[in-house]
Amino acid sequence: MTRFHQPVMLSEVLTFLAVRPDGVYVDCTLGGGGHAAAVLACLGPEGRLIGLDRDPDALAFARERLGSDARVRLVQANFACLSEVLRDLGLTEVDGILYDLGVSSYQLDQPERGFTYRSADAPLDMRFDPSSPLSAADLVNRLGEEELRRIIATYGEERWAKRIARFIVRARSREPFSTTGQLVEVIKEAIPASSRRRGPHPARRTFQALRIAVNRELESLELSLPQAAEHLRLGGRLVILSYHSLEDRLVKEFFRRTPVLRPLTKKPLRPSPQELERNPRASSCKLRAAEKILISEGGE
Repeated sequence: MTRFHQPVMLSEVLTFLAVRPDGVYVDCTLGGGGHAAAVLACLGPEGRLIGLDRDPDALAFARERLGSDARVRLVQANFACLSEVLRDLGLTEVDGILYDLGVSSYQLDQPERGFTYRSADAPLDMRFDPSSPLSAADLVNRLGEEELRRIIATYGEERWAKRIARFIVRARSREPFSTTGQLVEVIKEAIPASSRRRGPHPARRTFQALRIAVNRELESLELSLPQAAEHLRLGGRLVILSYHSLEDRLVKEFFRRTPVLRPLTKKPLRPSPQELERNPRASSCKLRAAEKILISEGGE
């Protein structure tokens, strides 16, 4: 079995989900199945666990981890289609829904998937679902300079987005991009040396931006959250782990403006120092949780 990393903020996730033995729970971002396995361990014979993921490798890993349990249904799907998945399973209400957003550790650890800027010869891919039509290479080779700038600035919050976009367009006129290493070198050229010497890897923000754009991550989340609120039963819990400010801001605003939900976290929770020592990749994680308090707007 592929080595699995410790699921992030597992104790806090279970606390806020408040898992009932006979409840129905949805893990919208199954990944390697770490959170799902912990939820399943809390369920009794009448409980049910639904797991969604776009990545067929993730589903295969999770099936291996969770075993052949009749209480579990795993579905390859974008969580933007949450209502459709639940309808197909004959469900209208569930007791808890979890999102662990962003890219997973196992995806980062597979260079051939093209998510990491630390592997020079990997294909420039970044698709959660390998059957999706557009890869990161397609974007950097086809989009105009202004659209590239917008993506890198908006989704990567990269101050050097304009220069990076210009350098990408100039470089691809000589040779199309096909590997992560090619893109990393162009980004390094675009960012002034004084800025490269400080802070995180110079390609981190651009890679994040392209990954978000390739997988339409924010659009999917915006579509999915209202569906999650709709399908929670009264008293049901919604728990969301986010890893950058764009995701967290979207979740915060959704909780604020959605009257059927009561936020359980005034401010987002962060991983403990002990967890960060075990898993440094959890450093940017923020957890927000909410409870369903109304059946519909204006109702009880």
